[in-house]
Amino acid sequence: MTITMTPPVDTATPDLTHALGRELRRLARQHETAAATEAARAPYWAPCPDSVVRHRAVAALLREDAALLAIVPSSER
Repeated sequence: MTITMTPPVDTATPDLTHALGRELRRLARQHETAAATEAARAPYWAPCPDSVVRHRAVAALLREDAALLAIVPSSER
């Protein structure tokens, strides 16, 4: 059995790409806010909760994806 992969059809418009980037940045801000809220609940002598680290990591990944949308030429999207 042979599986053939075909590239996705380029259907993203600049408006859609811009909206997707904006949504990714909004989600990143939500994760940063959740991280800050959870970190504020922990006593200063306690280690940083794992959930704070995870929220910050997710926010960073979302921002990276948003940045990729901004730099990839429209012919490669």
